[in-house]
Amino acid sequence: MRVVILGSAAGGGVPQWNCGCRNCRAARIAGLSRTQSSLAVSADGEQWVLLNASPDLRQQVAAHRALWPRALRESPIAAVVLTDAEIDHTIGLMLLREAATRLPVYAPAGVTTLLSDHWPLFRVLTAYAGVDARLLPDGDRVTLRDVAGRELGIQCTAVPVARRPPRYARDAPAACCDVGLRLEDPRSGGTFAYIPTAGAVDGAVRALATGVDLLCFDGTFWSDDELQEAGIDAPSARAMGHLPVGGSDGSLTALPPLGAKRTVLVHINNTNPILDRASPECARVEAAGIEVAEDGLEFDL
Repeated sequence: MRVVILGSAAGGGVPQWNCGCRNCRAARIAGLSRTQSSLAVSADGEQWVLLNASPDLRQQVAAHRALWPRALRESPIAAVVLTDAEIDHTIGLMLLREAATRLPVYAPAGVTTLLSDHWPLFRVLTAYAGVDARLLPDGDRVTLRDVAGRELGIQCTAVPVARRPPRYARDAPAACCDVGLRLEDPRSGGTFAYIPTAGAVDGAVRALATGVDLLCFDGTFWSDDELQEAGIDAPSARAMGHLPVGGSDGSLTALPPLGAKRTVLVHINNTNPILDRASPECARVEAAGIEVAEDGLEFDL
């Protein structure tokens, strides 16, 4: 199973269009950028599954030859799996509206409900190729398949993780809004846990990530008051449903006992000091044996 980090940043990317924080200023000066969070996985290098659909999806597809079309109107993107209904994880589906056939989109029931009601993306897409909405039941292993029902060589288990509903759907039950994924390649035995947003390292996270070959985990914020310290009027990291990386009870302490062979922080906000490779925070992450994701990073499991 091959895993490609298409985008390593949280919503807004780096630099964010309206942000003048230290990291965004440095990115503009250096001509560097990070696109918004999304991954691609494949069991054979031919058919690919997207994990979330970023607003930067067109740019991400263009940057990876394996995702380029091989015919006039064709794509190796065979399916999409959504971990939540956040705008920055779903709006990329609009960029896939020119598909020649309906696109299989796997999601928990609560996410499908939000995308059919509060944020009616699925309904809008019916005017185009449309989506083939497929359920990811809590805790059940599902074999991912393309639009014709052919197996894609990857099994997926979704488990709800501690977080809050999207801002546009505050009245929605929190349990339905976010899941973490465990992906398995039955042929190679490779295992991968993808948890881009999580409010805790709890029993659900441990069930998904313990002993996996690769864990990609929520690295949104370094500290709980990171945005306020930067002078931004915003809730704390925990109030937004993100476990901070730093601190005595942060993910930097909680993740190593899970025993993943490689742990990579993804979905990194533009204010997070770990984006600066020379920062003491980045040094602490690396000293713990944890990696900071980069766009384009690849893994073979």
